Amino acid sequence: MIKKIAVLTSGGDAPGMNAAIRGVVRAALAEGLEVFGIYDGYQGLYNNKIKQLNRYSVSDVINRGGTFLGSARFPEFKEPAVREKCAEILRSHGIDALVVIGGTVLTWGQNCLLKNTVSLV
Repeated sequence: MIKKIAVLTSGGDAPGMNAAIRGVVRAALAEGLEVFGIYDGYQGLYNNKIKQLNRYSVSDVINRGGTFLGSARFPEFKEPAVREKCAEILRSHGIDALVVIGGTVLTWGQNCLLKNTVSLV
């Protein structure tokens, strides 16, 4: 059963990313889940930049451009050892599912990371 989720954005900023994050956070909280934001995409995950989010964390983000969580290029994510460290960080926080908001390159990253780690949303 999923009790904790994390959300990250990666790739280029796009309109609606903050609205999507807000929707994920509010819907998850309404279901009684704990929600964490991962700042600066996969690079932030690697550096353990994870913070718990609540309704107030996303109360004023809808009118801002880009993504308040940030994103970053992280070519090192292609390395299996880097992906394993990211998976271990998710496990250490007890995160059951990861929501990734971004483009098609991210699908590859998600699948590599999550094969045996957490659910992909």
